Amino acid sequence: MSEEKKIEASEESKGKGHATPKRKEAEARRKVNSLAPATSKAAKAKDREAAMARRKEVRAAYMRGDETALPVRDRGPVRKFIRNYVDSRRSIGEYFLPVIVIVLVLTVIPNRYIQLLAILFMYSAMLYSLLSGFFFTRRIRKEVSKRFPNEPLKGLGMYGWLRSTQMRRMRAPSPQVKRGESF
Repeated sequence: MSEEKKIEASEESKGKGHATPKRKEAEARRKVNSLAPATSKAAKAKDREAAMARRKEVRAAYMRGDETALPVRDRGPVRKFIRNYVDSRRSIGEYFLPVIVIVLVLTVIPNRYIQLLAILFMYSAMLYSLLSGFFFTRRIRKEVSKRFPNEPLKGLGMYGWLRSTQMRRMRAPSPQVKRGESF
C-alpha cells in the first residue's frame, strides 16, 4: 500500500468520536433549542388571534387615512390633497367597470347589431375615459403646483388618475370628503 492510502485508511477508522444520537434524543434537543415561544395549541391560537387583531387595527387605520398607517406612496399633504381632489368629483373612469359588465352581458345576446353596438360603446367609453384622464392629470398637476409650489410633480397626475378610475366604494384609503364638497 502506498503512503497516501495508509493515511486515508487510518483517518476512516477514527470515526467521529461519539455515537449517533437516537431520533427521540435529537428531536428533544431540537425542541429545547427552538426559538418558537408558543408550543401548545392554545398558545398558538392566542398568538394567531392577537396577530389578526393587530392586522385589523392597522387596516382600519389605513382606511381612515391615518398618516402613520399609510404606505409611502400615499403619505404627505400633497397626496392627501390629491385624494381629496379626486374624491370630491365624479369621473367617467369610476363607472368603467360597470360599463364593461353591461357590455359583457350585451355581447352574449345572439344579435350581431346589439353585439356591435356594445363593443363600440365599450371602446368609446374607454377612449373617453383615457382622454378625460389625460386632462384630469393636467388639472391635478396645475392645482398642485399652485397650492404646493416647491413640491415635485412627478407621478402626481398618474396617482390621481388611477384613483379616479377606481369605484368610489373600493378606494383605499376611504374617501374623506363628499362629492361636491370643497376642502
